[in-house]
Amino acid sequence: MDKGKVVGFIHSGITVKNLERALDFYVNILGFELLSTQVANSDYIFDIVEIPGLKEINIAFVQIPGGHVIELLEYVGIDTYSGSSRSCDYGTGHICLLVENLEEMFSELKAKGVQFKSKKVAHITVGANTGSKAVYMLDPDGYILELMEK
Repeated sequence: MDKGKVVGFIHSGITVKNLERALDFYVNILGFELLSTQVANSDYIFDIVEIPGLKEINIAFVQIPGGHVIELLEYVGIDTYSGSSRSCDYGTGHICLLVENLEEMFSELKAKGVQFKSKKVAHITVGANTGSKAVYMLDPDGYILELMEK
């Protein structure tokens, strides 16, 4: 590209079934900071997403300790379906969160009913993260979150 270029990062977005349930998970369970909420129903939002019949999008911005912002979006007025799939299927994604005391966190989150793809904490033995530990967990809508202790 001769004229335009990427110059930074703004946020990641995750579509959720129920914004209140998602906020409970991300803010109350994981400890993210709630930055703002809004109802998006202006013409520009419909021009961006191009979804016929969409009434509005309920949006919340949450911040991970350390600065990364995630936009949680609940689409209203249309039928929605789970995008949950296997981590190996293209078009999926995950967010990796840097954590402390992963073994304890894993046990605490399981006790709170959080679902994990990983049956146990994995100890990384090769590659760039050798010596680290990691697990895959799911948010309430099945989006994959990786927890990693370096």
